[in-house]
Amino acid sequence: MMAVEEINNAPTLLPGLRLGYDLFDTCSEPVVAMKPSLVFMAKAGSRSIGAYCDYTQYQPRVLAVIGPHSSEVALVTGKFFSFFLMPQVSYGATTDRLSNRETFPSFFRTVPSDRVQATAMVELLRGLHWNWVAAVGSDDEYGRQGLGLFSSLANAKGICIAYEGLMPLPRAGGTRLGSVQSLLHQVNHSSVQVVVVFSSAQATYSLFSYSIRYRLSPKVWVASEAWLTSSLVMTLPGMDRVGTVLGFLHQGAEMPEFRSYVQTRLARAAEPAYCASLEAGRLGLEEHVVGPRCPQCDRASPENVTDGLLYHQTFAAYAAVYSVAHALHKALLCNSSGCPAQEPVRPWQLLDNMYNMSFHAYNRTLQFDTSGNVDLAYDLKLWVWRDRMPMLRTVGSFNGSLELQFSSMIWHTPGNQEPVSQCSRQCREGQVRRVKGFHSCCYDCVDCKAGSYQRHPDDALCSKCDQDQWSPDGSTRCFPRRPRFLAWGEPAVLGLLLLLGIVLGLVLVALGLFTWHRDSPLVQAAGGPRACFGLACLGLVCLSVLLFPGRPSTASCMGQQLLLHLPLTGCLSTLFLLAAEIFVGSELPPSWTDWLHSCLRGPWAWLVVLLAMLAEAALCSWYLAVFPPVVVTNWHALPTEALVHCRVSSWIMFGVVHATNAMLAFLCFLGTFLVQSRPGHYNSARGLTFAMLAYFITWVSYIPLFANVHVVSHPPVQMGTILFCVLGILTTFHLPKCYLLLWRPDLNTPEFFLGGGPSDARGQGGSGHGEETQGKNK
Repeated sequence: MMAVEEINNAPTLLPGLRLGYDLFDTCSEPVVAMKPSLVFMAKAGSRSIGAYCDYTQYQPRVLAVIGPHSSEVALVTGKFFSFFLMPQVSYGATTDRLSNRETFPSFFRTVPSDRVQATAMVELLRGLHWNWVAAVGSDDEYGRQGLGLFSSLANAKGICIAYEGLMPLPRAGGTRLGSVQSLLHQVNHSSVQVVVVFSSAQATYSLFSYSIRYRLSPKVWVASEAWLTSSLVMTLPGMDRVGTVLGFLHQGAEMPEFRSYVQTRLARAAEPAYCASLEAGRLGLEEHVVGPRCPQCDRASPENVTDGLLYHQTFAAYAAVYSVAHALHKALLCNSSGCPAQEPVRPWQLLDNMYNMSFHAYNRTLQFDTSGNVDLAYDLKLWVWRDRMPMLRTVGSFNGSLELQFSSMIWHTPGNQEPVSQCSRQCREGQVRRVKGFHSCCYDCVDCKAGSYQRHPDDALCSKCDQDQWSPDGSTRCFPRRPRFLAWGEPAVLGLLLLLGIVLGLVLVALGLFTWHRDSPLVQAAGGPRACFGLACLGLVCLSVLLFPGRPSTASCMGQQLLLHLPLTGCLSTLFLLAAEIFVGSELPPSWTDWLHSCLRGPWAWLVVLLAMLAEAALCSWYLAVFPPVVVTNWHALPTEALVHCRVSSWIMFGVVHATNAMLAFLCFLGTFLVQSRPGHYNSARGLTFAMLAYFITWVSYIPLFANVHVVSHPPVQMGTILFCVLGILTTFHLPKCYLLLWRPDLNTPEFFLGGGPSDARGQGGSGHGEETQGKNK
């Protein structure tokens, strides 16, 4: 009424024209609303609705309909008016179904859709970290669709609805809640602290009446717009004990003069003369169709009306009238001087001007979108109790994004602590959620294992690190792996280098003594120049361990095998020749001895050494050419580092390369193990036997040790094996002779080492070949 009077008195919007209106109460019942709807669609000047195939020239009694407020009623009237393309602008029907342009092509509203309100509720829950809630709706169109919208949006955002139910609408004589009673008791005894109530005011009244009567524990109640400002709910005795109530109200322009307008109209309505003048001006058409006027409306007073006249509600109705007026302004081609259009406006022509129309109402600019909705922001309101009646405090806003004013919020909890409504605690950093049960919000927190990490806070699975990265347990990031190899400065390497220095020093001392005493019977009995050559080869074997420390390369991996096996073959071949001499002199008939001795000495002996080394060189070349060791990076051997090492391509061929030296050592052992020697003479066979035993013990021990230690320890194990092999041969065969050269020179005689007198000093073998052999010395 106020908006129509303003438009009729305004000189610019519809100059020269006056708007009229009829007001009807729908009583929130679709059946009741259909009676005035038929009146609206009746042909002008008639009580009937004409049936035509084409309604483009049809002129109904009214051009547009404002209302109704109820979504339940608007769904019925919206389809009816849409058939006639009659513009209908609601100021309170918020159900999202009305946004369907195919079903409701002529429906508009000056309030946002419930989808926006449900989105704001979900963002509120997320902003306050509440993901374990209950949801209740009234069993009507508003509650069902609102609850369905909220549930789908909440699930999409990771909010779990622990309990959900519909409340039957209250009927005369009772406030039965049905299944919601058991739901309330489940919520009362659970960890759920937040209840979303998408309901009409009447159903909410029944809900809280039951909650107060049975003294249910206080909760946080997130209210829908339909009951947040309802005086019916606000004035319910005991409401101040239910907990915290907050919800969203769409924003509107404050209209301070509307309260005085209502008081003026009610004061005039109390005058009998005014009511008589209204009755005289009525045509009486409405009463014949919809029945007499409601008698209870006569008892309306400023005291029981103005409490519900909040600006956000009144502005929506005010803006609805102005939207129709602006559409008329366009359809009639109005300007400041008048409206020149002469033809009467049909409803469909008015409707065509309302699509995507922008209009002004009380200094605010609104615009209908393609679905007939307006874009209005929401205020977040909190009930703050003052003398048993709550006042609405603004504690936030929503306009596509949520803004909260935490300092303005008051909670029902001790110490004003923000309530917590979560099924499970927040996981710490480096933990992921392992869901238990049916709700994603109920979970156990599991630490990410080493090698994986938590990428996002809401991850359900740990993400694996790349192979060149690592992470500790419970990590939120990965770290690059450092390359790991046997470094020169490691304690194990320093210890092995010390051992190398000792062994190599002993080898050089022995080589120096053998070279200095090269013509002595002792050195001649040990092989002469071949013994010096064997010692030099042992020195090279020692030096091969220097290829193991440092970052591996292809050249160092291949050089390790060559520098180990070829010198070792040279040393063992000289020992093999010495073992063959001892065996020939001790075990074969005397007739063969001189001839075989001549073959095992001189140039022929060096030919055997050469052939053995050539055979070993051929095997090594084939092995390195066909199955070369490769430098690999093992990303999994170590937890935080990348192991760079030499990998053997074929263990069979690796064993074949070792077979030549093993065969030479085995022949030496066989040739000297049971050799007979004379008492009083040096037993060279015994030294060779123990030298070969040292060789075999070293390399046989190497196999299980190498197989069982971590791959990181393979290089130092190989280095130690090589050095102990050299040390074993040196201490069992060469160092005893060095002892005799230094401290027992009196024994360095042909008789003791060569087995005969001065006339037999040609050097025949350590054990002689006379018949005076008395026994065996091993």
